[in-house]
Amino acid sequence: MDNYILTGNESLGIEFGSTRIKAVLIDESCNPIATGSFDWENKLENGIWTYHTDEIWLGLQAAYESLNNNAEEKFGAKIKKLSSIGFSAMMHGYLPFDKDDNMLVPFRTWRNTMTASAAKKLTELFHFNIPQRWSIAHLYQAILNNENHIDDITYFTTLAGYVHWKLSGQKVLGVGEASGMFPIDSKTNNYNNEMLEKFSQLDEVKARSWKIDEILPKVLAAGANAGVLTEEGAKLLDPSGTLEAGAVMCPPEGDAGTGMVATNSIAVRTGNISAGTSIFSMVVLEKPLKSVHEEIDVVTTPTGKSVAMVHCNNCCTDLDYWFNLFIEFSKLSGSKLSKAQIYDLLYNTALDADNDCGGLVSFNYFSGEPVTGVESGRPLFVRSENSCFNLANFIRAQIYSTMSTLKIGMEILEKEQVKIDCLTGHGGLFKTPVVGQKLMAGAMNSPVSVMETAGEGGAWGIAVLARYAFDSEGKSLDDYLNTKIFSRYKSTTIEPDEKDVQGFNEYLKRYKQALDVEKSAVLNI
Repeated sequence: MDNYILTGNESLGIEFGSTRIKAVLIDESCNPIATGSFDWENKLENGIWTYHTDEIWLGLQAAYESLNNNAEEKFGAKIKKLSSIGFSAMMHGYLPFDKDDNMLVPFRTWRNTMTASAAKKLTELFHFNIPQRWSIAHLYQAILNNENHIDDITYFTTLAGYVHWKLSGQKVLGVGEASGMFPIDSKTNNYNNEMLEKFSQLDEVKARSWKIDEILPKVLAAGANAGVLTEEGAKLLDPSGTLEAGAVMCPPEGDAGTGMVATNSIAVRTGNISAGTSIFSMVVLEKPLKSVHEEIDVVTTPTGKSVAMVHCNNCCTDLDYWFNLFIEFSKLSGSKLSKAQIYDLLYNTALDADNDCGGLVSFNYFSGEPVTGVESGRPLFVRSENSCFNLANFIRAQIYSTMSTLKIGMEILEKEQVKIDCLTGHGGLFKTPVVGQKLMAGAMNSPVSVMETAGEGGAWGIAVLARYAFDSEGKSLDDYLNTKIFSRYKSTTIEPDEKDVQGFNEYLKRYKQALDVEKSAVLNI
């Protein structure tokens, strides 16, 4: 890539993750050629997890500027033109707007567990699981609470939909992202009409000045033209004025959809696990689930296929806090080890631990966890006087804690006899080679693969979708991924070790027994 020259035919993907906004520039063959990022954090304000609106735009511009600087360093020029652009973000949440396009309340993210009543009522109404994170649960809860802004709503969307709208003028969503707002009918690749009608007939909804189908974004499948970058959008993305308008924009997708693309997991019986701030698995279904499970979301791929999603609010946040203690100690000791080196050392020591973590149990609940019925965050570490408390067991317990709630959800899919050929892992948990992959294989009792592309993650995934929208070559997305991209990328697969399987099962047994301790902490601390 040293001799590469920017041609203006490159594609850009930007993903708003929970802790980082990442930008990836790809060439015509979908190879990553430049990257940029901006770190940010959600805030708990007035009991609501949120990001300020100005942070969204400052973060977007900073991530793009970082990418642009990287491109200039590599290729001697800044980006002037792009063939296509895609935006992705953490799924779900709630951003409502009035007729003048004013945001009516601060952005309510997926992390909030404040919609239990609405989620329960809608699940019963639809006979379809509506998790607390879903946009429709947030909307309905606001109605039940008689919030002042309700009658002023003319449009509501997700973070990805919001950014796309402001840069293109188009109020649209990719079908995968839309499936986290309101249930999708995979036969039509649109919102489920029967459920729209049921929602509309609720007395408290009838009283509103709007109709639900009028305020939801338009649904588009992967490959559709979702507008172009406007002059205003180009200036919003690149305030320097260097970037030209006109780039094709693909339907905005959620991190679930981009993760499926980045791991080539959009065909039936494929699945992936995304492990970062939250952890979730996505398994593409051969047939509908037999029962409704509150632990299982049914969403879709970017092409509209039904997917069983186990989403857990908590993954690496608490682990990172523990690891930061070791980083602080390293500084105190005068060590010159980098953060990455410390992470690798700690991860690798987990391989020397007892398979069941020596009787230690950790709850990584930095926020509430609906899968296990825990309403708010109380990170907790538990041991008995007989536990084998050493560094290796402690670190392994922290890593196991990131997987435990996911496993509880995956056990339901096992009972539903959902077939999975292989799980593909991506996200921060898999950055250190082997460790996260090996322990996840044991925890899930399934082969776990990690691809060379996993390091680029969802930002690369949405860049690929942007490229596909610009130049699909008449292929289905499955064919496009298999022939144009993944045929040349290597992956490594680790089979589950029986000792790891048994050890994790013992750990999970203690974890389930200790859940009452966690719930007591929520009530009393």
